Amino acid sequence: MHKAKRTIGIMSFALLAMFGMSQRALAQGTQKAAGAAPYPKMAPVDQYLMANRDDEIALARSAAPVSISHGATVLVLGRKGYETAVEGKNGFVCVVGRSWTGPFDWPEFWNPKIRAADCLNPQAARAIVPIFHLRARLAMAGRSKEEMLSAVKAAYEKKQLPELECGAMDFMMSKSSYLTDEGEHNMPHLMFDTLVKDGKDWGAGAEGSPVMSSPYWFMAPNPQEQAKGLPPILVFLVGVGTWSDGTPADMHGH
Repeated sequence: MHKAKRTIGIMSFALLAMFGMSQRALAQGTQKAAGAAPYPKMAPVDQYLMANRDDEIALARSAAPVSISHGATVLVLGRKGYETAVEGKNGFVCVVGRSWTGPFDWPEFWNPKIRAADCLNPQAARAIVPIFHLRARLAMAGRSKEEMLSAVKAAYEKKQLPELECGAMDFMMSKSSYLTDEGEHNMPHLMFDTLVKDGKDWGAGAEGSPVMSSPYWFMAPNPQEQAKGLPPILVFLVGVGTWSDGTPADMHGH
């Protein structure tokens, strides 16, 4: 029983780490007015940038084991959006996500502290990285969350963003990421981006299951009107016991 509770606790934190919020934070976010959110608007642009380009490259690569990240393309954030810092050879793309690459209803959507190291496999890179590029250009241009959402919907309507491919997944195993203000801020995990409609088909959330799931665009359940025009991507998460460098991940009993 103790082991089962600990497993559920670890996976609950993993889901929090993945999307940067707990069920408590979600409930608070839906109850508060927009102006009462912890990050009600975008911070100054400089707060989202990393001072050292090499540090950002290293952080991005730390998302996955070196056997994968060494041959990956690496993106860094510039003042006009993401730029290619390293041309890769294996089809993977490593990038440090910022807060505005998360769900649109996340209370930390504008949190300038977020540094989410992510290494996407070729299938995910082809479908998800273009979304990262679009969101980054809009954020760095000072666009609002509402304008960003409208632009993403318009891009899908005009078929300027590709459809999600089967087999899309991400490594998020960096011990140096900052994924959320909640909990211990970080946890190593793998993500699988799918068009599956029901998480139960993968055993997500079942007692004793290491699999968790959540929609890609919004955390709130069934946001039909807000999500209209967006492909219904469902993301599955599985926590792992080591960081990308092979060292154990100490969850301190969570």
